[in-house]
Parts: sequence; structure tokens; C-alpha cells
Amino acid sequence: MIDFFKKKVTNYPDYWLEYEKSFTKKPIEDLSLVRFVVLDTETTGFDYLNDRILCIGALSLVDKNIALNQSLELFLKQEHYNAETAKIHGILKNGGASCISESAAMEELLGFLKNAVIVAHHAIFDVTMINRALERNGLPRLRNKVLDTSHLYKKTLLNSNVFKKKEHYSLDELAEKFDISKKDRHTALGDAYITAIAFLKIRNRLKGKGQLKLKDLLKMG
Repeated sequence: MIDFFKKKVTNYPDYWLEYEKSFTKKPIEDLSLVRFVVLDTETTGFDYLNDRILCIGALSLVDKNIALNQSLELFLKQEHYNAETAKIHGILKNGGASCISESAAMEELLGFLKNAVIVAHHAIFDVTMINRALERNGLPRLRNKVLDTSHLYKKTLLNSNVFKKKEHYSLDELAEKFDISKKDRHTALGDAYITAIAFLKIRNRLKGKGQLKLKDLLKMG
């Protein structure tokens, strides 16, 4: 007799099991001890189903320190390519960068991420694109907690009848507001660096409203 209720066993690769294992550690609430990974993706377009990741840039951040020596920059091999978006990010098809497969990129990314809190600007896009890539490679979605600098920035603004908050704030707007250089704008690692600095400045503003813990940031962003 076939047991239709028997739980399906999936054999995930060792690197996924190691990634999952990192979440068994007790969560840290003290912001000075939490490891954040600030990331950005450059893609062939904005269609979650049909477009693909061209590049992933990520930086490790603990307390107020951006660990530039702990950065990740991955260029992915692609069959799908959009010459129009290449005008923005400058990544050419089969260009000079050393490219790896999507599956290899996911392995490296998960090994870098572990159980860190992800920080990104308009995070839903980057996280969804990564989740799509994971799904294409037979893996579950990311388990990391996520913060969006666009949402967090809005929490620093005063409610006023004179000043109306916008629905979305671009990374360019945050860079201008916080006087952050846009030298490497529209590169994955460059945008991750701008986002990391903006995140630290936003955190400082929010700290002025009282003692902050990770759970407070997660409620905001």
C-alpha cells in the first residue's frame, strides 16, 4: 500500500545544510554584535520570472564597521541578456569579468550570508531575484531576516502637514541626502557600499529616538 501522507525527503547539498545549520544559533538583539550583510544585485531586467541576476555584490557589517576585506562580488554566466539594461550597469555579455554558473553563485552567496541579517535598498527586488535563482536550482528560499533602507529612511522623517513623505526613496536620493559619493553607482558592490553607509547613518538617526535593538529595526524595515 502506498503511503500518500509520507513526508517527502529532499536531499539538499551540503552547503545548504551548512547554511540552515547557522540558524540554530540563538538570535542576537544587541545591534553592536549583529552581523549584517548589505547586498545588491544587477540584473538583466525587472521581470522576476524571465530576467536573471548578472552580478551580486555584498559587504559584511558589524557594529559601525564595514568590513571591506570581507566583501563578495560574483558575476554570473547568462544566456538571457538585455542590451538596454547593460547601459545602466555596464556589464557586457561574456565580458572581461570572470563568470560562474548560477548554482555556483548561490553556493558562494549562502556561504557568505549564513544567518546574517540582510540589508538592501528596495530589498524585495533583490531578495526575490535571489529566491528565484535558488528555486531554479532546487533549493528553498532564503531564511534570513531582511531590512530595507528605503523603509528605514522613512522612519527618520517627521510627520508634517507641510512635508509629505514619498512612497519610495531611491538610492540616489539617500546618497544625496547623506552626502555619499556615487562614484561606483550601478555596480552591485558599489551600490552595496552606498547602501551600507546610508544604513549606518539611518541607524544613528533612529538611535536618537531611544535605545535600539534588532527587533525594533525589523519592525520598522
